[in-house]
Amino acid sequence: MTLPTFMVFDVNETLSDMGPLGRAFERQGVAAVEADLWFKELLRDGFALTAAGENPDFTELAADSLDRRCENFLGSEGAQKAREEILQVFRSLTLHPDAAEGIPSLRRLTRLATLSNGPAAVAESLLGRAGLAECFDHILSVQDAPRWKPAQEAYDYAARMVEQNTSEMMLVASHPWDIHGAHAAGMRTAWINRDDGRYPRYFASPDIIAQDFEDLAHQLGEDI
Repeated sequence: MTLPTFMVFDVNETLSDMGPLGRAFERQGVAAVEADLWFKELLRDGFALTAAGENPDFTELAADSLDRRCENFLGSEGAQKAREEILQVFRSLTLHPDAAEGIPSLRRLTRLATLSNGPAAVAESLLGRAGLAECFDHILSVQDAPRWKPAQEAYDYAARMVEQNTSEMMLVASHPWDIHGAHAAGMRTAWINRDDGRYPRYFASPDIIAQDFEDLAHQLGEDI
């Protein structure tokens, strides 16, 4: 496989370690499992609005869905306080250790960009805290695209911004739905499978399956 001219990375969960969110929920008196349920609901509703032809605001969805989930445990007043503290943790997440180590290796192979359904500022802050912002040529968000991923318009937007054809690009993500969307848009794909899970049969298969970013860099480097 020839190297892509650009590798485009999903941000939430692919780059960022979401583990601290569960602990943030617990500190507010809400079960840690609710953090994962909250994020899945946020994505579900964002996808639903995308399917209806809209481009929803990630921050607004995140705050509203968090309020409603926390109200079940804390009431409306307690939920407002919890929301502010939990969203602050979300904005302050760190990279997965393998991402922090693997990004410089991948940068030596090709050019890098991000494409998130969340705000670009979150990705900029995440990479800045890790001292890796300079590894990326573009920090992109679907807020500036017609629709969220996995709609094709999101990947086409990324291609326009980096001035490449989608066929020359590779999407790196831990979400199979993102892999499927990028494949449909003509990109090559790499699935980061940190949990040794089974890939869904109903989604287009990734071109590369890697345990982590270091494994991805190793597999791509062998092809040079």
